[in-house]
Amino acid sequence: MSYAAKTVTLNNGKKMPLIGLGCWKIPNDVCASQVYEAIKLGYRLFDGAEDYGNEKEVGQGIKRAIEEGLVKREDLFVVSKLWNSYHHPNHVKLALQKTLDDMGLDYLDLFYIHFPLAFKFVPFEERYPPGFYTGKEDEEKGIISQENVPILDTYRALEKCVDEGLIKAIGISNMAGALVQDLLRGARIRPACLQIEHHPYLTQDHLVKYCQKEGVQVVAYSSFGPQSFLEMGSELAKTTPTLFQHETVKAIAEKHKVSAPQVLLRWATQRGVAVIPKSSKKERLLTNLTIDDDITLSDDELKQISGLNKDIRFNDPWTWSGMEFPTFA
Repeated sequence: MSYAAKTVTLNNGKKMPLIGLGCWKIPNDVCASQVYEAIKLGYRLFDGAEDYGNEKEVGQGIKRAIEEGLVKREDLFVVSKLWNSYHHPNHVKLALQKTLDDMGLDYLDLFYIHFPLAFKFVPFEERYPPGFYTGKEDEEKGIISQENVPILDTYRALEKCVDEGLIKAIGISNMAGALVQDLLRGARIRPACLQIEHHPYLTQDHLVKYCQKEGVQVVAYSSFGPQSFLEMGSELAKTTPTLFQHETVKAIAEKHKVSAPQVLLRWATQRGVAVIPKSSKKERLLTNLTIDDDITLSDDELKQISGLNKDIRFNDPWTWSGMEFPTFA
């Protein structure tokens, strides 16, 4: 018996699960099986990206589940993200088609602009995914070259992909409030979602409130704060106290007889923010999926958790290899 997560209705009228499986850092050798097992448990939203380098495997897991009759394609909400190297209008559809081919799909339910950063284009045959690579000469110099492409030009190319039925909705990610405002002024098709780093150390209350007022669904990544960045060697993550052991979070978890991760996820969903946690453990996958039924936090508990905000951002382009992109400055 699988569990059905609650859904939210996006501004394009489509329903999106409030809880999905994040595919960031799922190893390629286990990715297909983890996606397949997640579908068996009841997961219907899969949040991936070109930069994660595992889209073929995500597609394989989806294909297996569909072939075995566990789900139909229309039952799933499949998400990817346009990497920084493909912002030029000439490359947007090219990159999207690469994702669709890798995943074995005809369309995506949601396609984000991963970051408001336009890197120099790198052909697929040279390196894919390119990550921070923008050519051999740049690599030798330790720099990242950019293209002069305004974000609205990239967005216009994505609107054409919606018109062609290749994507059902456009998302934006890692954007500060002023840029979101500006994009909303120029968009013909409004963005359906904004995905941001969001946890009790970085609540971004004003941005969340603004998006909710404008009908843009906020989706949280790194819901556990520093935990997601420890294995990446982040010094900031190493020196920031874990939320799992924070006395406020622990006390609330003990009161409700649940785990600290469950409390952190429920704090988000109860405030209308969607979440995409990752786990390799079947039990954790299930408890993540059922938090909306297992826990209801009081208004006071929600305020206590929100009160932990320190405006600590672990994913900041200013710190990327010393390149100093002022995305959130």
